[in-house]
Amino acid sequence: MKREIAAFLDYLARTRSSSRNTVAAYQNDLNQLTDFMVSEQAKGLLSSHEELLLAYLVHLKGKGYSPATSARKVASARTFFKYLVETGKLKENPLRNLVSPHVNKKAPHVLSQTEYLQLLAVPQSLSTPEARRDVVMLEVLYATGLRASEVVSLQLSDLDLDHSTLSCRQGDARRRVHLTPEVCRLVEDYLANGRLDLLYDERETAVFLNRRGHQLTRQGFWQIVKNYAIRAGLGDRVTPHTLRHSFAVRKVQSGTDLRALQHALGHAYISSTRVYKQPVSKMT
Repeated sequence: MKREIAAFLDYLARTRSSSRNTVAAYQNDLNQLTDFMVSEQAKGLLSSHEELLLAYLVHLKGKGYSPATSARKVASARTFFKYLVETGKLKENPLRNLVSPHVNKKAPHVLSQTEYLQLLAVPQSLSTPEARRDVVMLEVLYATGLRASEVVSLQLSDLDLDHSTLSCRQGDARRRVHLTPEVCRLVEDYLANGRLDLLYDERETAVFLNRRGHQLTRQGFWQIVKNYAIRAGLGDRVTPHTLRHSFAVRKVQSGTDLRALQHALGHAYISSTRVYKQPVSKMT
């Protein structure tokens, strides 16, 4: 089956233009499935695909995987076997009647536009270099839905402001993200002024710097957002991920296609993106 998996992964990359992150996730799940099936077939107790896949579900549960992780692994297998049917390598999908583990996905907490402006007003009211940096970081995050780790990892070479885009990375995967004209102007001004107030070493290439002139950490950014949220009267549950959720919900409400949103968010699986179709939970 490894040859079929290799062909499937190539199909994902070439035909469906899936990101390297998505392809790697499928590869990991399917290799795990293959190893299990080979091991079980060697025992001679199970013969059909259906029996093996039912045993695989039990195996996942026994390994202590969460329902969400188990459901994702089943979804990977389902998509793979569907591909085998479509390419004529199987007559029917052995997972057609298999019920995936039930996942109770919590509605994401989001900020309304008013609450976001309330949050943003805190650093806007301050005149320190860190506060000016934080305004830009919040605006970039709210306008793009990047992960906190992707924001703090941005390098000068990742920015293409002439074309209103930036390139971000999550692991080995990279994707290009569009910036609004307003955010582009904010970033340009920050690079020309605010960043220089924090820069000590001309060789530093990180976009967002801490007070010592080094790349800001993910943990530092989380604490910054939480502190501003508390000062804004929004409580202590607001994090950079809240702004990522807020971006995604706004996009869904404006009619953005889920596949386009999946790419924008850098999700490996569309199931991770579908959570934004359900009712959201407001912070207040």
